[in-house]
Parts: sequence; C-alpha cells; structure tokens
Amino acid sequence: MERINYLKNIVKLQKQGIAIGVCSICSSNPFVIETALEHALGSDRFVLIESTCNQVNQFGGYTGMTPYSFINFVYSIAESIHFPKEKIIFGGDHLGPNPWKNENADTSLKKALELIKEYVLAGFTKIHIDCSMRLKNDAGNKNSPLDPYIIAERTAFLCSYAEELIANKKYKPVYVIGTDVPSPGGIKNDSKKIYITKASDFYQTMNFSKEAFYKKNLFSAWERVIAVVVNTGVEYGNQIVYEYERERNKDLCEALKNFPNIVFEGHSTDYQQGTHLKQMVEDGIAILKVGPALTFAMREGLFLLKYIEDELFKGNNDFELSNLINVIDEAMIKNPAHWESYYKGNEQEIKFARKYSLYDRIRYYWTETSVQQSVKKLIKNLESCQIPLSLLSQFFHGSYLKARDRNFKITPMNLIKDKIKEILLDYQVFC
Repeated sequence: MERINYLKNIVKLQKQGIAIGVCSICSSNPFVIETALEHALGSDRFVLIESTCNQVNQFGGYTGMTPYSFINFVYSIAESIHFPKEKIIFGGDHLGPNPWKNENADTSLKKALELIKEYVLAGFTKIHIDCSMRLKNDAGNKNSPLDPYIIAERTAFLCSYAEELIANKKYKPVYVIGTDVPSPGGIKNDSKKIYITKASDFYQTMNFSKEAFYKKNLFSAWERVIAVVVNTGVEYGNQIVYEYERERNKDLCEALKNFPNIVFEGHSTDYQQGTHLKQMVEDGIAILKVGPALTFAMREGLFLLKYIEDELFKGNNDFELSNLINVIDEAMIKNPAHWESYYKGNEQEIKFARKYSLYDRIRYYWTETSVQQSVKKLIKNLESCQIPLSLLSQFFHGSYLKARDRNFKITPMNLIKDKIKEILLDYQVFC
C-alpha cells in the first residue's frame, strides 16, 4: 500500500464503522524517532512523523532544520536500523503564517507560501494548513478570533499554490484543515475551563472551506481533504491531564457522520489513558498526535538510569559520574527561553517543574552540548557493567519482567527505548 492510500484507507475504514486510527509522532528528537521506527519494524504499519511550522521551516525553525533536511534526518535514522523509507509518512503541521503573525498580511502570507513550497517539494504528503491567526494589519479587535471566512479563503489560497507545485507529480498530498486546536505545548495554567468545538462551528468550517476551495477550482484538492482539526477537550497542564469525555463530544462526533470522507484529527493527546484513546478512535478522531509524552518517557528513562548510576558508582573514584540531572538543570537555567513562560511559583516549585512538569519543556535541552556529553557519560558508565536484576526491578520493573520472561537484552539504550515504547504500545493497541 502506498503512503497516501494508507491514510485514505483509514478514513474509508472509519466510515465503514471500523474503529481504526493512526498515531502521529510529533517530535524531532532522534531517540524518539528511532524508537518509533524500531517499534514498527517487522510489521505492516506505516509511521506518521510530523513537524510544525515553528519547528521546521525555510529559515530552519527552532530545530535548525528545513523541510528537506528534516526528511533527510529521519531517513538517516531509518537507514541506521534498516527501516523501509517507503513506510514513513511525513506530515507538515500548522503550515501557514503563524511564525510571522506579528507581520502584515502581505509579508506574512508571502513567507507562508514559501513554507508550503518547501514542505510540498521536499516530499511531505500530509499537509495541515492553518490560517487561523490574526495578522498585524487584520481589521478588527486584535484579541478577537479572525473571521472564519477569511481563514477559509487564506487556507484555499495556500492550498492552490501547493496544487500548482505538485501538478505534474504522481503523488498528490492529502490535506487537513481546521484550526480549533488546544494550546500548543499544553495550556498555560491548570484551569478547568476546557473548550470543546461546537458542532455548528465544525459545519461552518466545512461550508466556508468548501466554498473557498471551489472558488479557486480546487475540486481535486477538496476531495483530498481527509481530516478536520477540532478541539475535543483533550489537554494537559503542568500537573494535570484533561481526559477525553465522550458525552461532551457527542454532538460534535454525531455531526461528523454527515461527511463521508472526513475524520477528525486530535491534537495534544499526550498522557491520555488507553481507554480514552480507544473511545476517541471509536468516535471518529482517527489521527492522534503525540509528542511531549514521548520525550517525557525518554526523560524518565534517563533519570532512572542516573539513579542506577548513583547506586552503582557513587563514591567509586574509578568512575566520573554523569551528574545528568544537575547538568540539564544548569542548561535550563542558563537559557530559560523555552520554559520561563510556563513555570510559575516559588523557587522550589519552579525547580521541580523544570524536571518533572508534564509540559516537558526539558525536551528543548537534550541537544545542548553539555547535556549530550553527560548522557554519553551516563550510558558509557552503565555499559561497563551488568545492571543487577534487583536494581532493574526497582527502577524499570516492566523491563525487568521482560528480561525474566523472554529475550530482552538489558542495556541502557534498550531500557530508555522500552520506556518510550510503553507509550507507543498504547497507541498501537487502542488505535
């Protein structure tokens, strides 16, 4: 099955009443990507990997990667573990003027066109177009939502450019529209006022978007719109997870039944329980995006290895300890840009949040040179010995059981991957 047909087939099966979905890996972390690909090795599953407009764009984004270099980056990981490239689907998330929303519409949309161009020509075949943000010179109250008709027109405008670029290509991308999304990276406070998209707003998005697409003769492109992003109330905060509530989404999901070629795309599904992931897929939320929960699991694994390192080598002059937890905290203090707007409270509360918050803002610091050196030292120290089963049971009990019951090789790298795979397994089982 081809990449595009894989996503279309999920929509087709959904409309036949078969509860099936796909997990979208929203991460640029190489360890997470490698683990996700490794988890799918030997199966017939495709792996959907997405990058956002702020993360990867023509100027490098905060990762320093363009769409072309991001694909090459993922492919290099795939080659290293012999994962077939044709089983990877690349998605572009929130593509539009968001990185330049503080500029006037003409300059912002011009950059958005270049962004679309680079994503489409690089080989991204799932394109989410998001024009929901108010630009500098847009009329009206700057704090009010942008006119939904303008959103639809701008979405069609960017889509028409993408269609021109791929006119002679064999594979046409599928599109995702809709902008009613949870706050990127989690809500900024633990308020219980969680908004859910109204069925009437979903209908409006569909009607306005179809009209705007048809005005630009984008009939073929409209047929390839497979999903709409809606807010289902699934969210997380600093120390709280808002679980999926089926009853509150009843009207919205009932409205979806009137559209035979559309499913919902759910953002911020991180930390949801498996039973709720299952309910979401059953209700037509077939594309489930996850990112911070995966790097959170990786962080858990690395911290647990640090505790094992202390138990085995602290006080042993033959070993220089990695001091990982202190090293990464020092990196965060030195450059607070990625976390300071998220963590509030006294000094102790902020220190705790830097390490353990569900926002997982610590994920932005694993590429720091000092942190990478510390991680390498930690792994090297633990590779020099056999981790005792008792410590394995204490800190990695799930891996301990696997090591007892079947052929699970106990290495630091495998233990970290096993933590990440616990999250991936939920999505595999319940999607």
